[in-house]
Amino acid sequence: MNLANKITIARILLIPIFILLFPIYPEWLIKENTIIHHIDLYGIYYAAAVFLLASVTDKLDGYIARKYNQITNLGKLLDPLADKLLISTALILMVSQQLIYTWVAFAIIAREIIITGIRIVAASQKIALQADRFGKIKMVFQVIAISAVLLNNLSFRYITEIRIDQVLMYAALILTIYSGYNYIKDNYRMLKLEF
Repeated sequence: MNLANKITIARILLIPIFILLFPIYPEWLIKENTIIHHIDLYGIYYAAAVFLLASVTDKLDGYIARKYNQITNLGKLLDPLADKLLISTALILMVSQQLIYTWVAFAIIAREIIITGIRIVAASQKIALQADRFGKIKMVFQVIAISAVLLNNLSFRYITEIRIDQVLMYAALILTIYSGYNYIKDNYRMLKLEF
């Protein structure tokens, strides 16, 4: 297994750590366990750091794969899967803590499932569909927005009273929906889909 794929697998393995650090523990456990109590107080910041680390590995594995000619079918499968798992996990956990609305998470996750379905259909027809420019921009906005929400607007609260984290989340939502629409528009003829 090459280095790029190892980095992608490391990104997937960071997801359970992200979950463990996210403060979602029941009150009785928080009172009984000092580690869980610490996670309840500060875990969101640790979780945000792990989320950012995992997100950075997305750029790193792609760079290494291209630079050192380490592009493999396994990497083509795992890289987008790792992205979707990371983003979806973060969104679901944020909904569980009422940091974002359920419909926002649903719309973003639904787009990811639809695009993944299109890629599966394309692969079955021996067609390789690449991520487009809007998909890459969308991912960057999702990472920034999720990080800002996880940090409870920390970076922006000293500048303005506006919830910039929520503004970023809605911008990510709009970009996510638009990039999904654009991806379908650009690729549906190639897939010979029958309606």
